[in-house]
Amino acid sequence: MGGRALDRGDAVVSALRRAVAGVRWYLREFSGESRWDAYVAGCAADGTAPMSRREFERHRDHLREHSAQGRCC
Repeated sequence: MGGRALDRGDAVVSALRRAVAGVRWYLREFSGESRWDAYVAGCAADGTAPMSRREFERHRDHLREHSAQGRCC
């Protein structure tokens, strides 16, 4: 009987870890943190030095403001 309680506890902990990992993934995608990580990984693969985080964010803002996308305003 003690083994079942332990298995159930492990299942709850596992489910909780998956839920926390899912929330963390969502927040990283929403905040843009994953884009920074992908940029740094791409620079490492190309063998180039990445720009600073501040420069990266400024560049993203510039592209967002000056890109011609279909919008009403």
